[in-house]
Amino acid sequence: MEAAAEAPGAPAALSCFSYNQDCTSLAIGTTTGYRLFSLSSVEQLDQVHESNEIPDVYIVERLFSSSLVVVVSHAKPQQMNVYHFKKGTEICNYSYSSKILSIRLNRQRLVVCLEESIYIHNIKDMKLLKTILDTPPNTTGLCALSINHANSYLAYPGSATSGEIALYDGNTLKTACTIPAHDGPLAALAFNSTGSKLASASEKGTVIRVFSIPGGQKLYEFRRGMKRYVNISSLVFSMDSQFLCASSNTETVHIFKLEHLTDSRPEEPPTWSGYMGKMFQAATNYLPAQVSGMMSQDRAFATVRLNISGQRNICALSTIQKLPRLLVTTSDGHLYIYNLDPQDGGECVLIKNHSLLGSGKMEENKENDLQPPVPQSYAATVARQSTVPSTSTMPGYSEDGGALRGEVIPEHEFATGPVCLDDENEFPPIILCRGGQPGKAKRS
Repeated sequence: MEAAAEAPGAPAALSCFSYNQDCTSLAIGTTTGYRLFSLSSVEQLDQVHESNEIPDVYIVERLFSSSLVVVVSHAKPQQMNVYHFKKGTEICNYSYSSKILSIRLNRQRLVVCLEESIYIHNIKDMKLLKTILDTPPNTTGLCALSINHANSYLAYPGSATSGEIALYDGNTLKTACTIPAHDGPLAALAFNSTGSKLASASEKGTVIRVFSIPGGQKLYEFRRGMKRYVNISSLVFSMDSQFLCASSNTETVHIFKLEHLTDSRPEEPPTWSGYMGKMFQAATNYLPAQVSGMMSQDRAFATVRLNISGQRNICALSTIQKLPRLLVTTSDGHLYIYNLDPQDGGECVLIKNHSLLGSGKMEENKENDLQPPVPQSYAATVARQSTVPSTSTMPGYSEDGGALRGEVIPEHEFATGPVCLDDENEFPPIILCRGGQPGKAKRS
C-alpha cells in the first residue's frame, strides 16, 4: 500500500502494517522508518522497537517474537534487508530483478513475491533454494505461507483470469496441487495455524471458501454479502482454527465460525414456521446448484461496524489476557481492540482504541476508552466452563517446533506466549548473500 500524503508537521503516514505469524506483535512502516509493538495487553500498547535508518518503508515483517525483521523501502524496492533489530545489525540483503511486492516468513522458509516470479529462501542461512518463474501476473503480490514449518505450504494465484490456487510444498520444493476455488480472480488467501486449511476469496468478495490442505477439498463456504462487491483486504484464522475473519473496504468486518451442523438436534415442536422451514430446505434440492448454494451458505457468526469506510485495514483474531479479541489496524494509524463473544457471537464490543502514530515512547497509550465496560452477559458467557476447550489439550501451533499433521498440542504451550529464538546462534550476520543474484537459483 502506498504511503498517504501528510500535512506539514503531521506525524508520519502509515505506509504498511502487518501482524506477526501468531498475532502477538504488530509492525508498521512509515515515511521515516518502522516500528514494532507488542500485543500482550488491551490497555497498554508497548513499543518494542523503532528504527529511522531506512525511510519510506512499504514492507516490514517480523518473524514471530524473535529479533529478525525484514524491511523493504521505496528507495530500493528491489532489495530485501534482513535485520537483527535488538543488536542493530544487518543479517543480509538480497536484490531481485523487479519490485518486491510481498514477503512471507515461517521458521524454515522466507518467500519473496514479485509480479511474475517467487523466490524461496532457507531462513537459517538465507540460501536461495528455488525460483518459481513465469507465474501468472500477480500485481498485488498475493500469496500465503503456512506459519507451521512442518507444513510449509505456499499458496498463490494459478491464473490471472480465474480463481485457481496453486499450492506449492515449500519443504519438498514441489507443486502439491491446484485448487479451482472461484470463478473470478483471487483477492485473498490465508492458511490456518497448522497449515491444514486454506481460506480464499475472489475479487468480488461475496463468497469465502475454506479448503483442506494438501488435498484441496472444499470444507466450508461462507457468504459475506450478496448485493455489492467489495475488496477483501484481510482474511485470517484464529490460532485454534475455530473462527475465520474477513475485512474489506467497507465498514463491516465479518467473523465466521468453522463448525459443521449435524442432524442430531432434538426434534422441534410442530409449528407453521418450522414446517415452512423444512419445506424451504427440501425445495433447494430441486433448484439449480448456484441458487441452492446461495441459500445454504453460512452467514457471519459475529460482526463489527467500523467508524470508517474505504480505508485499508487488516484484522487478527487473538487471545489477549485470556479472552478472545478482534484486532483491527487501519491505514490512518489506529489499532482497535474488540471483545469477541465465542458462544453467542453477534456485534463485537469495542473496548480500546490505540494511536500508532504517537510520540513513540515505550509507555502506555493514553487514548481514552470509547465504549462503556463490557456487558455482564458477555462476562457470563465466557465464564461458562462447559464450552471452553479442555485444559489438557487443544489443536494449534506449537512454538517449540510446529504441529505435525493431526497432532494435538498441550494447552500449556500456548499460555506462556511465544518462545523467542536464540538470536545469537540462529541468525548470525551473513556476508555471502549480500548482493546475491537470484537468477542462479533452480528454476521450475
